[in-house]
Amino acid sequence: MDQHPATRVVHQPTPTLPNSHPISVPLYQASNFAFDDPDALAEALGAPDRGFVYSRYGNPTTRALEETVAELEGGAAAVATASGMGAVTSALMGVLKTGDHVIAQNCLYGGTFAALSYLHEHFGVEVSYVPGEDPAEVAAAVRPNTKMLYLETIANPVTRVVDLPAFLRAGKEAGLVTVVDYTFATPLLCQPIRHGADVVLHSITKYLGGHSDVTAGILVFADDERYRHGWHHTMEMGAMIDPFASWLTLRGIQTLALRMRQHCANAGRIAELLAAHPAVEKVHYPGLPTHPDHEVARRVLSDFGGVVSFDLAGGRDAGYAFTKGVRLVKLAASLGGVETMALHPASTSHRQLDAAALRAAGIAEGTIRLSVGIEHIDDIWTDLSQALA
Repeated sequence: MDQHPATRVVHQPTPTLPNSHPISVPLYQASNFAFDDPDALAEALGAPDRGFVYSRYGNPTTRALEETVAELEGGAAAVATASGMGAVTSALMGVLKTGDHVIAQNCLYGGTFAALSYLHEHFGVEVSYVPGEDPAEVAAAVRPNTKMLYLETIANPVTRVVDLPAFLRAGKEAGLVTVVDYTFATPLLCQPIRHGADVVLHSITKYLGGHSDVTAGILVFADDERYRHGWHHTMEMGAMIDPFASWLTLRGIQTLALRMRQHCANAGRIAELLAAHPAVEKVHYPGLPTHPDHEVARRVLSDFGGVVSFDLAGGRDAGYAFTKGVRLVKLAASLGGVETMALHPASTSHRQLDAAALRAAGIAEGTIRLSVGIEHIDDIWTDLSQALA
């Protein structure tokens, strides 16, 4: 049956018992699994689909999570990791080697910048950053040693939206492995694999978990061969998720459709109110007609996400005063939870970037990233208003 994503997040794969099956996915809190057949044990150590042998290699609860997200993304299979950065580094290091070249958009999560910088400094991986505005940027940046195109949509923190179909097509024409970080959008707003991406990754810590109680990530692969390579690399590097984090994530995913609907609705209204406030110079939200990628977002996304960023007129001092002034809104480094959270990227999540890199990424000294929660809109705005004052 071809079901809507809002239905698929509720009905997750569960084991079959002799005369019934559990409604929810059980937690297999086991690190090790015993075998009666030594040949079966040997086979299970070498492939992801030959049985469960050790929870770093695979676990029934984790497999249910991987199957759920892979199906939502339209991918062949998935590998869940111990953190969002575990997914990022596994995607990068599973493909790149010394001397390779990456094309990445210049508006990325600060941790991804740090990972690319580390690969450059320690392994000689070269990186070219492009604005992400014209797919011709890909062909212009390609070198003989280019291996990967890395995109992030909706981008952290200023919500740029890349024209995914066009950029992924350009990456394919250049023979590149295409990787998309889709944490901000979730599989409910778009599925990049359906537009041609080879790998999609999410920080589960954000919207998929949704309750600020789990740290995890996930990689979804478009084809089985790439999945098997990704599984082997991630497993050998020790980046795999633990069963309890998988179980918490499965609980969170069941309400993903409801939460994203409210996140998006609240964020859209907050963006409109911020745009009219005298203390705010600029609002970054793809749902606003003033956003540079508004038309692209309307084509690529089914909604505009729950993150709003805005530039305060007073620069860094105003940003500091605002973050000290919020009361209901939590001052926190992460996002995507049910509660509204605020952050000053220049001094926190993107502190690794120098002034030039901040400008290139569109981040001002007074930029605030707001992860809009599911609270009543009036209460969110009341707190934002008093902090802005």
